[in-house]
Amino acid sequence: MLILLTVCISSIIAITYLGYSNAQRMLNDNIFNQLISLRESKAYQIETYFKDLRAQVETIGQLPTVVESMKGFKEAYRELEKQSFKPEWNSKLTAFYQEKFLPRLSENVEGKPLLFSYLPGENKSRYLQYHYLANNPHPIGEKHFFKKSLDGTKYSKLHGEIQSIYLKLIDVFGYYDMFLIDIDTGDIVYSVEKQTDFATNIYYGPYTTTSLGDVVREIQKSPDPGFVAVGDFETYRASYAKPAAFLATPIYNNFELIGILAFQISIDQINKIMTGNQNWENSGLGKTGETYLVGSDRGMRSISRFLVEDADKYLNTLKARGTPERELNQIEKLGTSILNQKINTTATKKALAGEIGIDLEKDYRGVMTLSSFRPLNLYGLDWAIVAQMDMSEAFAPIIAFQKQVLIYTTIIVLIVTAIAVIFAHYFVRPINTLMDGFKKVGGGQTNFKIQVKAKDEFRQLANSFNEMLDNLHNQQLLIKKKNLENENLLLNILPEPVAKRLKDGEQSIADSFSNVTVLFADLPGFNELSSSWSPNETVNFLNDLINAFDEAAERYGVEKVKTLGSGYMAVSGLSVPRIDHTKRVVDFAINMVRILHSFNREITSSETLKKALGEQKTQLKIRIGINSGEVIAGIVGRSKFIYDLWGDTVNIAHQLQMEGVGNEIHVTEAVYSCLVDLYEFKSISDVEIPGKGKVAIWSIVL
Repeated sequence: MLILLTVCISSIIAITYLGYSNAQRMLNDNIFNQLISLRESKAYQIETYFKDLRAQVETIGQLPTVVESMKGFKEAYRELEKQSFKPEWNSKLTAFYQEKFLPRLSENVEGKPLLFSYLPGENKSRYLQYHYLANNPHPIGEKHFFKKSLDGTKYSKLHGEIQSIYLKLIDVFGYYDMFLIDIDTGDIVYSVEKQTDFATNIYYGPYTTTSLGDVVREIQKSPDPGFVAVGDFETYRASYAKPAAFLATPIYNNFELIGILAFQISIDQINKIMTGNQNWENSGLGKTGETYLVGSDRGMRSISRFLVEDADKYLNTLKARGTPERELNQIEKLGTSILNQKINTTATKKALAGEIGIDLEKDYRGVMTLSSFRPLNLYGLDWAIVAQMDMSEAFAPIIAFQKQVLIYTTIIVLIVTAIAVIFAHYFVRPINTLMDGFKKVGGGQTNFKIQVKAKDEFRQLANSFNEMLDNLHNQQLLIKKKNLENENLLLNILPEPVAKRLKDGEQSIADSFSNVTVLFADLPGFNELSSSWSPNETVNFLNDLINAFDEAAERYGVEKVKTLGSGYMAVSGLSVPRIDHTKRVVDFAINMVRILHSFNREITSSETLKKALGEQKTQLKIRIGINSGEVIAGIVGRSKFIYDLWGDTVNIAHQLQMEGVGNEIHVTEAVYSCLVDLYEFKSISDVEIPGKGKVAIWSIVL
């Protein structure tokens, strides 16, 4: 035992050391590769997103609708110079800026915004801002739902025609706003969202030095058809200092440059890509990983995961790191780290310098992280992407693996020790094996074999035991097969709920059903027809016909109760309660007539049958009676039992069937009143029913 333990434990320790070293190296490589993969995946998505944006803007700028809109708005905007501007309109526009725009803007910026810096001075600008901002009945954030002013101008007429179209366009493509700008004058002649940049002049107005002004000036420098200018994100005051970026492209009417089409990019789509719809863990970033974008000013271009998940903790962490109070206030006011959170790590510096790599360093929170970084290939934008994960989480698998190695090594040593003890008593193993086998048999198991490697009497005993198991298992399978056959046979005779009750040991089964629909059908003249056939032909024909009826009954949710010769009885609403049981039975009855017509054609086409019957006797007919009402159902008999129905409802349905001549469906007043709006009925003479007197009958017109 001591020699065995020494050899085994030494081998285990050597193998464990080699396994741990290799696993540690593989885990490190896997973590690095995971961050690189996440970085490349997000980088590809962002680069593709901006590539698609440029293609969309270029395409939209060439649409005939946009060209015509630009022409129309230019002309209509210039005509507004002649419109009078009432003093009370000026007061209302001023009140809009002082009471709604400036207070909300001041919440998000430092200092106090001044009215004269934003209020437009030109008559046409004030005119449009009054009608579409100050006098717009919709609240801020919903001004775009206002289609047109009722001032009767050409501008408002054109605005009413086009607003819904462009509103849907920016909604479908995920833009924040869309602008049409007169390149000759710099006037923003149209915008979808109707913010305070609407109807201002981008050359000398309050938003000249914004990112929107930058892309307009870039178009002026390079007005080539299809050129798209891209502006970086900035705090855009028309959007209450929220981050905004812009794309612009020239608009040509044939070969004449008439305007500029600009779009304000929504930051939401970029955040969705970078955060994986805020589903970091499912994206492979664990509990502390994130991917984010950084601009050339070292400001974030996508939101921080930690701000989204726990804003208070995030702000406290930054405060403890010595982040300026101004930056913290902006992050808290605007609810975003975009532009406001500066990233001055080595990884971002290298990425913005054009390097690609992985680094282990403290991030903007002061936490040690494993970072993967690279610059982005975005025309007009100097951005970088960083994928990072806290070192504690990144290396957690390695630490956990160390613990597992120690635990498993200890367990294996204990197991080897136990095996050494057991091996000393190996000769009792065959007996233990047989004892275990008998315990399994006692527990009801028979589908197994015992293995005894000995070559003495124990091996013979094990073989005999296995033969006994085979016999027991085969007997169990045979019993299960017979039980299944009996169950299927019972289900062919009885409805499933009744069969279950009978299997459960219920002796007397009888139930009352307050409202079901019963059908009786018979084939008058079948006996005369079948007298000319052989017994096999008669049975085969009737079997095919009944099978066709049974299949139709199953489709319509009707249960067959029994057949007697050429008679057929069925019911709906019995085993399965159905609100439309009457309609189901009538539809089934109509289908029975159609099925019989099909079988008549088969008889007519059979030369053998025509010779046996003569040309004048080859048509079968069917009589059908239908009634709705209360019935009693139950099992009759012990060894040879049937499931049958009783009651006046059954008797009347049977009597109606007998009153028919052929290919007729007779129904009672209960059926007629229920389905009079769905089928065409004709009234026939009343029928005398024994014990019930005269009963009104209707026939369904087929």
